[in-house]
Amino acid sequence: MESKLLNFLQRPGSLVFASNQSLLSDPKAIGARAVRLSSGHVVFYGAHGRRVLATDPEGNPLHECEWDATAPHPVALLRARLRLDWGQWVGLRPGGMVQSTTLNLSSRPGWQRLATDDLRQMAAQAMRVPVEEVQFFYPDEDLTIDTHGQATIRHRKDAFYLLEDGTFARPRFMACMGAMHWGQIDFLPVVELFQSLLPGTGSAAFELIRGLYDDQNASDPRPLQYRGIPTYPSAAAYRLFSAFFVPALAKGGDPFPVFMDPARSREVAWLPDPTPPRRYFDEPHKLCLTIKGDVVNKVTRAEDPAGVPYVQVSAAAPAPCDRRVTIARGTLELREGEACLEVPVKPAWGPLRESPPARASSPAPGWRALLGEGFTPVSPQAAYSAVLLYPEDDAEIEELACQPFAADYLQDLFEQEAELRAHLGRARRVLVDNFDARLQSCVHLDAPRETTILYRHPAFVQKFAQAAWNVLLQRNRLDWVKHIHCIPDQHGRDAAYREPYDLIMAWVPFAIFDQEAQVGAVARLVARSLPPGGIACLVGPATVGAVLQEAGMRMLEASPIEQLPTYRMHLTLLPQSRLKPGLALWVAQS
Repeated sequence: MESKLLNFLQRPGSLVFASNQSLLSDPKAIGARAVRLSSGHVVFYGAHGRRVLATDPEGNPLHECEWDATAPHPVALLRARLRLDWGQWVGLRPGGMVQSTTLNLSSRPGWQRLATDDLRQMAAQAMRVPVEEVQFFYPDEDLTIDTHGQATIRHRKDAFYLLEDGTFARPRFMACMGAMHWGQIDFLPVVELFQSLLPGTGSAAFELIRGLYDDQNASDPRPLQYRGIPTYPSAAAYRLFSAFFVPALAKGGDPFPVFMDPARSREVAWLPDPTPPRRYFDEPHKLCLTIKGDVVNKVTRAEDPAGVPYVQVSAAAPAPCDRRVTIARGTLELREGEACLEVPVKPAWGPLRESPPARASSPAPGWRALLGEGFTPVSPQAAYSAVLLYPEDDAEIEELACQPFAADYLQDLFEQEAELRAHLGRARRVLVDNFDARLQSCVHLDAPRETTILYRHPAFVQKFAQAAWNVLLQRNRLDWVKHIHCIPDQHGRDAAYREPYDLIMAWVPFAIFDQEAQVGAVARLVARSLPPGGIACLVGPATVGAVLQEAGMRMLEASPIEQLPTYRMHLTLLPQSRLKPGLALWVAQS
């Protein structure tokens, strides 16, 4: 192995798994080898023939894999680390989550004669999926019946983790997906809790999937299908798959509508795209470029407090948050509005296509106008990490992560209930108090109503501002930006509640949840700020409901959060989840 590649292998932080550390002494003697791809990227393989490290042409690590060479063929993937565009590492543990269901079959006549295929048939009927899918995802060892007629069905999933220090020393669960056959990639997976993934996790995971697929299918590429129990097809999943694989139908035609039909998603065949995305890190400028063919698709700055990449768009089309990347005269240009950061193009990135001339002007006002004057800029780490994480065990769910259960339910309620839908249509002044984690569900952008947002978590409010600005831009309604007012809670609470509102959505902080007097004060403040006919949606302990009734408000709904369909759906993914006791939602009219 040439000395330059050996330096790549020995770079600090590239190999952290104990079983891979032996490669650092004498890789050649151990049987390791390195392959430089046509793009300049390098893949290192262990004596077992499986990739252990992939880097860009300058040796910056992309992912590391740990394998169990003692397992029966094929060699089993134990763990993997994936480096995100902004430098954070996330972990992947195959079979990291196992959910078990127990059935008592002892009262069923002839249960002693039941076999694993009988359990598969029962599971297929219960889940309303073809038995072939159950056969695919449930091997014999995950379907057992003991001597007392107790059947156990285990569903294994691969789990994603946030690696705080780049290792598995303190992993934090993020999301899961259908258990892949990593020794022989044969399908495209369903990802659950995908909104909890840190930005860039999906593309980094598919970079690994595509790399292993290429290792395993050098001579005769096999078509893949999107499979899961059940599948959740989406436009975002289709775009991600299409970056690495080419979709096609056996009889021709547009595969997208077929893919979007859960009953037909499997009909789409995915074959490798000859020019998959490739990533390059520019350490001096703290950048990561994603290049497909000769086009720079995306550039991420690790030290960017906005936490949003610059993307390639057509000359006429605006980019999300107006952040766009162009190539001009050998220079990489990162633009937002009139600001421009220039970086020299490196030869290692390969030949790059020049960009068409940029638009003469940028959309105004920009997304930062939604944040208001009192906004304190967040750190790049906080900006990129503004996602909600849920415990995989029975630990109590944190406050911010609970908010979607109420906010998403309320969004559905206002769409489905005629009385509430009509009230929202008439509402001209709205207050959203401490719903930072789900402002997208609380702030309706269908009309130019005056909306005041009291917030406590700037990183989540910034994320909302970016998403809301993109929606208003698409609808050609940027003039509505002036109607949305984001105000830090500690500075604007008193002034905000001196105004009347047609609709108030408020979340009682967990910090005062057990302090009856303070909770009552919040509920009375909300009640006083509603004119006759105004509606309040409050989440908190039982004290909230009592105070609203004392204020003479008409109860439209009172529901424990644990009974809401949004939370019940969450339990199908993480059945051990546990809420703060007594957490409930009230909808009341003055």
